[in-house]
Amino acid sequence: MTIDKEEFVSSTINYTLDNGIPPDYYFYDPDPSTELNPPGTDPHEVKIYNGWPRINDFSLDHEGFELKPIDNTFEQFNNDTAIKKIFYPLIVEFVKRHTGANRVEVFDHTIRKPMSEDLKDQTDVQRPTVQLAHSDYTPKSGPQRVREILPDDADQLLKNRVAFFNVWKPLYRTVEEFPLAMCDDTSAIEGDKLIMELKYSDRTGEIYVLRYSPTHRWFYFPRMNPEQALLLKTYESDPNRASSMGHSAFEDPTSPANALTRESIEVRTMAFF
Repeated sequence: MTIDKEEFVSSTINYTLDNGIPPDYYFYDPDPSTELNPPGTDPHEVKIYNGWPRINDFSLDHEGFELKPIDNTFEQFNNDTAIKKIFYPLIVEFVKRHTGANRVEVFDHTIRKPMSEDLKDQTDVQRPTVQLAHSDYTPKSGPQRVREILPDDADQLLKNRVAFFNVWKPLYRTVEEFPLAMCDDTSAIEGDKLIMELKYSDRTGEIYVLRYSPTHRWFYFPRMNPEQALLLKTYESDPNRASSMGHSAFEDPTSPANALTRESIEVRTMAFF
């Protein structure tokens, strides 16, 4: 695929250094003797291509993402109860319609607004933009999450295909700053995905962070509006399909000087086929 003649911006993506030390992040103060390898310590300037001219070419099973129109009637994003009662069912139908899943479960959501970038200061629901090349689940943490959310059904569900999809959309207005960039999953080998442990006082989780490769192809959709939503593949049990697709917010050099602060919601779902 030749894309260099297409429109792009150049910006920094924060990769993670592959130095032989497993990357990790602590949500508490570790022992002073602990050897740390925090994520995002290997920034690289990359080309991020405008996805709009190729919007109909992207596939969840190939590149790992798609952009689709979405019902924009819900506006109560400051009401957590309403989000779960009214918005979650909209997301379930949206994911079913565009993936063909038989069953979809929403298991949480995050609203991105400007605040402290320190993970320790974040709440479960409200967090800042994440400027880190990452993906949310690994071959271990995906099935583990199914067992946590659906303990009674997990063994049976995990016998068939399971995929996780994040639905990402602006809240009320067009995105003018810190849009989301997606790394075409066909351009990233599995070795580019480093397992990062998330250390909590009572448990340890896993996500992927990306090490740099010049083969990576990044795309974004500038000036997304609330009537549009991204579907992002974050886990896949079928090895013949796109797996856990890397993504990151980034600083768009074309953002206006007086750009409106980006506000968005990301809803996490698990889909069963």
